[in-house]
Amino acid sequence: MKQLTTLVALIALGATSMSAAAQSYPSRPITLIIPFTPGGPVDTVARVVTDHMRGTLGQPFVIENVSGAGGSIAGGRVARAAPNGYTLGHGDIGTYVLNGAVYQLPYDLMTDFEPVGLVASSPLLVLAKNSVPAKDLKELIAWLKSNRDKVSQGHLGNGTLAHLCGLYMQKTAAAQWTFVPYRGAAPALQDLVAGQIDVMCAAPGGAALPLARGGQIKAYAVMAGARLPSAGEIPTADEAGLPDFHLSFWQALWAPTGTPKEIIAKLNSAATAALADTAVRSRLAELAQGIPQREQQTPEALNALRTAEAEKWWPIIKAAGIKPE
Repeated sequence: MKQLTTLVALIALGATSMSAAAQSYPSRPITLIIPFTPGGPVDTVARVVTDHMRGTLGQPFVIENVSGAGGSIAGGRVARAAPNGYTLGHGDIGTYVLNGAVYQLPYDLMTDFEPVGLVASSPLLVLAKNSVPAKDLKELIAWLKSNRDKVSQGHLGNGTLAHLCGLYMQKTAAAQWTFVPYRGAAPALQDLVAGQIDVMCAAPGGAALPLARGGQIKAYAVMAGARLPSAGEIPTADEAGLPDFHLSFWQALWAPTGTPKEIIAKLNSAATAALADTAVRSRLAELAQGIPQREQQTPEALNALRTAEAEKWWPIIKAAGIKPE
């Protein structure tokens, strides 16, 4: 009986200690693992958001850029970290969803990460060279199908969003055509302008939107349910006749599974405060990043998004036999 009483006391003491630690969190700097090199869109968004979170939480964020293997190396670092709120991950749909169907991972993307919150998203644009005769998105899909033996579509590597966009278009058209991989969006867009490739999908940030507005390429649709505030003239896929033809390059914050709910709540509160700040919103708009609605910023909403995206994309990736390059 005495041993049982001691055990109960120890459990209670441990629970009290954990609660106290969560209440005093954070008491030291927080390490943020980013799966890409400095200066890219994921790194830039993470720094904008966490710079504001630093003021709310009273502790700095130490950024570690851990690139390689499509972000799976960084994901492993986060998954193996102590679940105490002092090591977090910031990544995109590729790192925290798509990699599960492309790589043989030593961790489980669906169970080894606690969602903290969605922070930004940028739907892809469907683009084509100027000589394509289609007047809208439905006509473009029909043109691709009828010219599939001659069509080439650029993308940014196996399993990337640009590649999945192409597979999605092929599935919609019930046809296949040639894919041309590129090391980056810039050379792919250059070839699209020159007519070396026929079509591609790209995020509006960077050169894609200016080229479309300058009349050097055609922008057929935003792959989302709402128009871009920075490009209101481009119709949504729904408006262009293909409802739910959506693909968004979203970014979010994650913690190792087992992180106390109180800590997750504090981190989420700091993130939502950042996204409500006028200066942060303005900076993200400059980066062509959309800010999710408040109800989409919760951990529960991010968990639902992760599940829905996996159910949507994993079968397509696996059916296409996509492997790491």
